Amino acid sequence: MYVLDIYDICVCSGLTADGSSVGWNQTHHCKLLDGLVPDQLQLCKRNLELMHSIVHAARLTKSACRSSFSDMRWNCSSIESAPHFTPDLAKGTREAAFVFSLAAALASHSIARACASGELPSCSCAPAPSEQAAPDFRWGGCGDNVRYGLQMGSAFSDAPMRNRRSGPQAFRLIQLHNNAVGRQALMDALEMKCKCHGVSGSCSVKTCWKGLQDINSISADLKSKYLSATKVIPRQIGTRRQLVPREMEVRPVGENELVYLVSSPDYCSQNAKQGSFGTTDRQCNKTATGSESCGLMCCGRGYNAYTEVLVERCQCKYHWCCYVSCKTCHRTIERYVCK
Repeated sequence: MYVLDIYDICVCSGLTADGSSVGWNQTHHCKLLDGLVPDQLQLCKRNLELMHSIVHAARLTKSACRSSFSDMRWNCSSIESAPHFTPDLAKGTREAAFVFSLAAALASHSIARACASGELPSCSCAPAPSEQAAPDFRWGGCGDNVRYGLQMGSAFSDAPMRNRRSGPQAFRLIQLHNNAVGRQALMDALEMKCKCHGVSGSCSVKTCWKGLQDINSISADLKSKYLSATKVIPRQIGTRRQLVPREMEVRPVGENELVYLVSSPDYCSQNAKQGSFGTTDRQCNKTATGSESCGLMCCGRGYNAYTEVLVERCQCKYHWCCYVSCKTCHRTIERYVCK
């Protein structure tokens, strides 16, 4: 079993429940995080001001993962049992690749945003971009400090995998690779944002800066990479142990593709040894054709239909001045649940 890194812990357990209320102004607070390797513990003690951003990133990672996979058999429920991960996340599956890459990306995202908002005394806005501004705008504003976010985020997330006691070398290699893929997705999410100035919104002067897209864009990018992830095996190439595609060993692994070591369970039936919760009682879409369809979600077992009556406000009218009156309406909808 490998040593859990800080994101594994805070994404799924104590930090989200307990860390949110911690002041993070004394070094002994770092001991609240079980499972930290020595390097992470020292990073925490030397950078207490970062911990609020780490906690925030943990909550974002959990919610973004569940949201991204709500329509699939695996709905990210595996992270609920951390720091005691279910086998599907502890053995290097493509699900593990997604979770760890997303956690690495959002840790750096949270720190970069905190720098720009003035929450961190150790950093500030990003420096102006090096490229020349176009004639119709000037560089200004306060850009997200991605460089600092990447520096500190990678220090936390990569530390356990640089320790030989953290598990087999192959597992450490894929985790480091997938962490880097997550951070690349963060860099790809950097875009130019602008604000207009001028009389009556004429935009005679435009100020622009580089800012990060929201986490949904990053999560969607990594989900796409999850769906096309490459199964790899470790191989000695020269003096280095490297990952090569299992099916196409003639080419190296791309820097921008997620990789995994072992195949995932089908997640159709509950199986604790495989880390599968199954899809029984999961809601499905009878008319859909994708992963959320009853055929795929229910794995051929069929589904039960039931009706539900929703009570909601309707036919609302605004009365001058100043209140809104509504009627109460009842709407019956059909739902479908996997057997």
